[in-house]
Amino acid sequence: MQARGYALVAVAAVLWALIGLFSRAVLDEGVAPLEIAFWRATLAGGAFALHAALTHRLRVRAARDLASMAAFALVGVTLFYAALVLAIETGGISLAFVLLYTAPAFVTLLAWPLLGERLTRTKLALVALAMLGVVLVAFAGGSANGVRVSPASLGWGLTAGASYAAYYLFGKWVLARYAPVTIFAIVLPIGALGLLPFVTFVPKSPLAWSLLVALSLVSTYLAYLVYYTGLRAVEASRAVLVATIEPVVATALAAAVFGERLGALGVGGAGLILVAAALASVRRRPRRGPGPAASEPPPPTPGSERG
Repeated sequence: MQARGYALVAVAAVLWALIGLFSRAVLDEGVAPLEIAFWRATLAGGAFALHAALTHRLRVRAARDLASMAAFALVGVTLFYAALVLAIETGGISLAFVLLYTAPAFVTLLAWPLLGERLTRTKLALVALAMLGVVLVAFAGGSANGVRVSPASLGWGLTAGASYAAYYLFGKWVLARYAPVTIFAIVLPIGALGLLPFVTFVPKSPLAWSLLVALSLVSTYLAYLVYYTGLRAVEASRAVLVATIEPVVATALAAAVFGERLGALGVGGAGLILVAAALASVRRRPRRGPGPAASEPPPPTPGSERG
């Protein structure tokens, strides 16, 4: 049973890694980053809404819960989905996915004032390790082939990591009250609405539409379902180690398909970021809250609610 759970988590990580390829291919079709983010949230949100309706889970218990979900949607969907595609556009797939895994460092810093979690020396050391990795990646500069290190690419990559941290901070509360399918059926459409005012729609080829559907249904809707199915059979702290293959697979695919290569400094920095992410996630054991959905494991970071 555990072997199957780990296998499903690994499959979900690979599906998330495909986000880079799908996004890069849609960008090459002339679709702007914000429109890509909008359609990803809209199509995946529609799939989750249908799923929730068919399983009688499309219901929120209180208005304040809906308000909290809406606030999360603006950060975890509107900002995160946009920042990730912008990071891919400005810096390449490899850089975007490496910087995305600074999320646990942001979780550590934000959980102190927001959740009252202690900021220990060990936690600060892991944050420092991740930031050292970012510095090395930044200095990789022109030594990287197909990877563009610039203030814009670093900024969007770190913004993606910071906004992704909201999944853990929000997930500690909401997964004690609602099933994942209910959460995503609500937050994804709201997140899409947050993007709508900033989107300029363009005519799209059949290939572009096919890639958008794959990004939404394969690397978002299906990836979430596979991950949570696997997580029921294994410990979250161990599952996250398996999920950490996501940036490795994304980088390998970017190298094979688009010829991206991180330089020596970039590879070293990426290694430090991923080590810090793995150690921070293993150390973190989220508590389970009360309520009927408490059997749903809280999300570890990284590689849990995204996709």
